[in-house]
Amino acid sequence: MATVEIYTKVYCPYCVRAKALLEQKQVQYTEYKIDQQPELREKMIDRSQGGYTVPQIFINDHHVGGCDDLFALHARNQLDELLNK
Repeated sequence: MATVEIYTKVYCPYCVRAKALLEQKQVQYTEYKIDQQPELREKMIDRSQGGYTVPQIFINDHHVGGCDDLFALHARNQLDELLNK
C-alpha cells in the first residue's frame, strides 16, 4: 500500500473532506497538523514547492496537491492507481 501524508489544520473543511475520501478508501495516512506543530509549516511549503494552503497531500512522496486535486484524481479513476503503487 502507498505511503500517504497529509498536512492539515483542525478547522479546515477541505482537510476533513480529503481525509474522509482517504478513509472511505480505507487508506491509512500520516497527518501533520500544522496548527498544532507550526514548525512543520515550512517543511510543507518546501515539499510542495510553494503550496501554503492546507491540505497538502503526498502519495509515495509525490505531491498530489490539495483537496480538489485529490478529488480530481478520484474522478479520473487515477487515485486508486497511485494508491496501489
